Amino acid sequence: MYAVVKTGGKQYRVSAGEKIKVEQIPADIGAEIVLDQVLLVGDGDAVKIGTPLVSGTTVRAKVLAHGRGEKVRIFKMRRRKHYRKTQGHRQNFTEIEILGIAG
Repeated sequence: MYAVVKTGGKQYRVSAGEKIKVEQIPADIGAEIVLDQVLLVGDGDAVKIGTPLVSGTTVRAKVLAHGRGEKVRIFKMRRRKHYRKTQGHRQNFTEIEILGIAG
């Protein structure tokens, strides 16, 4: 059984037991959270597609860790204009483990 959930402006295909990194969620480590924006649920050949959400379906997850991702280097340059700009960015993330899909 799998589901497509929306969190942090992105969509993730999840199934029970998976560990994924999502945009930062304000929850303590070890806390259980509920992802209620479920867009699709699939179980073998049976697939339920929401319009836009599947009603009555939730995904339970446990927060494993918080962290920061790899550094992304941003480099801007205009040729022949003596303009160069270097910038870096590290995105915060929350690692969660999917416990189950209900509904």
